[in-house]
Amino acid sequence: MNKQTIRDVDWNGKRALVRVDFNVPLDDEGNVSDDTRIRESLPTIRYLLEHGASVVLMSHLGRPQKAKSEEEKIRKFSLKPAAERLFELLPEASIVHKTRAISGEAAEAAVRNLLPGAVLLLENTRFDDREEANDPTMAEELARLGDVYVNDAFGSAHRAHASTEGVAHHLPAVAGFLMEKELNFLQGTLENPEKPFVTIIGGAKISDKIGVIENLLGDVDALLIGGGMANTFLAAKGYDMADSLVEQDSIDLARTLMQKAAAANVDLILPVDAVIADAFSADAQRQTVAVDAIPGGWRMLDIGPDTVVHYADVVRNAKTVIWNGPMGVFEMEPFAAGTRAIAQAMAEATDNGATTVIGGGDSVAAIEQAGLADKVSHVSTGGGASLELLEGKILPGVAVLNDK
Repeated sequence: MNKQTIRDVDWNGKRALVRVDFNVPLDDEGNVSDDTRIRESLPTIRYLLEHGASVVLMSHLGRPQKAKSEEEKIRKFSLKPAAERLFELLPEASIVHKTRAISGEAAEAAVRNLLPGAVLLLENTRFDDREEANDPTMAEELARLGDVYVNDAFGSAHRAHASTEGVAHHLPAVAGFLMEKELNFLQGTLENPEKPFVTIIGGAKISDKIGVIENLLGDVDALLIGGGMANTFLAAKGYDMADSLVEQDSIDLARTLMQKAAAANVDLILPVDAVIADAFSADAQRQTVAVDAIPGGWRMLDIGPDTVVHYADVVRNAKTVIWNGPMGVFEMEPFAAGTRAIAQAMAEATDNGATTVIGGGDSVAAIEQAGLADKVSHVSTGGGASLELLEGKILPGVAVLNDK
């Protein structure tokens, strides 16, 4: 990674303004139901505290503009539950404050007397409509709250918002440890993959992943296709997919991608069999058939057992594997076997010495459901950000950080 990190700053007596990703799920009682993202921020916060800094944290949570009233906005989208969970996870901080301010005089007053070793969490940055517009005035106001800006919110680095991009134009700007780890694994893996390099692409639509597929065609040795998008590729090969989800206006695109893969000597591998159902339901009738034998009224909802064996074998023999997107409708137990098998193969590849990266989104949920998240090299915290990196795009929240 060619960006400065928090290791490149003398923090003694300084105030760190840190963009974290506390966009965490809350339960019906308003408590944090999954604190993974808060835990991921702790190494950066602890380092800053141990090196003499006071810490001002900012994050968004959800989409508060959808709230029907001010009361609902505060109840569903305030960062107070995240502050309470942080307090439990960070006993070494001298104090963890929470303020309802985001920027301006109230926020400046809250940070003014913040002593080294103390942490302050600002309110949800999206409570201010200027955040998502990357308003320069808001960015200047945020910059007055710290001496050095730290971006540790990889999951928001693909967005040019006031707290992720704008503020970095007014302060020295460096990466936190989570940002560094994400970039080293995702960007580093793409730039110098050990061969064989295999990528598994799933999910519903080709149109969502076309940028990823096109960017990787010049680098990968094999591209395994699953999920709903496999239906469109199979339709492009002339198979009757019956009632399966097929992007009709992407069939020509699928043909083009297969031609490009062949020209680049990339093995683009499609399912040979499928678990099909007569309705989109966990209770539907189901059977396993070859992909050229799907009867009318039925739809493909998972890759079949022969495909699982082949895909798992390719993954286990790879030296670098990136996985983005499930192999089927894994939320429904009868159609989760393909996705679970890929998760297991990823773990086995890691045991064999491969670098294995889960690229955000549903793949993360799948690897966690399988209980194998700690058995792979890296699980990305950023769905949209990881996808854009895999597409070869520059992330605005990274581009603006100080170069080494």
